[in-house]
Amino acid sequence: MKKTYSVTGMTCGHCAGAVTSEIRALDGVREVEVDLVAGGTSSVHVTSDVPLEDAAVATAVDEAGDYAVVDA
Repeated sequence: MKKTYSVTGMTCGHCAGAVTSEIRALDGVREVEVDLVAGGTSSVHVTSDVPLEDAAVATAVDEAGDYAVVDA
């Protein structure tokens, strides 16, 4: 399964790495790709073996730092 999330608050590669790391820690996640838009709304593409709850992804993004999923 593949789903794209819109994430705000990321400004650099370190931010993208933090978000990637937190989402990868979720059960069933195989791959995370970030299309970084510094200071704007970035696209985070998540590939998983099972359907992920949007709330779980949003929580992981929030735990990574001052970032938020929008329109989930």
